[in-house]
Amino acid sequence: MTKLSDEQLVKGCKAKKAHHQKALYETYKVPLFRVCLRYARDKHEAEDLLHDGFIQIFKDITQYRGAGALGAWLRKVMVNVALQHIRKNKKLFPTIELQSAVHFVDASETVYDKMGQKALTKMIQQLPPGYRAVFNMYVIEGYSHKEIAQQLNITASTSKSQLFKSKAMLRKMLEKVMID
Repeated sequence: MTKLSDEQLVKGCKAKKAHHQKALYETYKVPLFRVCLRYARDKHEAEDLLHDGFIQIFKDITQYRGAGALGAWLRKVMVNVALQHIRKNKKLFPTIELQSAVHFVDASETVYDKMGQKALTKMIQQLPPGYRAVFNMYVIEGYSHKEIAQQLNITASTSKSQLFKSKAMLRKMLEKVMID
């Protein structure tokens, strides 16, 4: 069977053709599952997010206009599904604000860059949901604190606080791994 182009996949999915939906799923399930793993606390939750994400993708596929890469649009839908899941579980963000006097410079950022994706994903999954969401959105997805605040209905300073705390927790996890 010949591989379908992204354009063919989208056209078939818009026509609700099961063959094209399956082909889209098979083509993009692995990279989108990796996105889900970063937002989920474990593999099972990531599988649920992936399932919900593909339902949303097939529902919203008519909104894709082809202006950008299909993979980027799919990723954005998947991140939004993960964020909706996070917002549903409102117990995420303590109201402690980061004091303005604290300036955080993380010299170990290069450690994150050099770690294996699997090891880093496992560490990220161990973060509390709020820390995990902000870390993913800021460090991996490239959102600003203002954008994160809008997406998660928190303040920008809470976003900064969550990022600070998530990096501190990850640093402790890294230190423990290096000591062990």
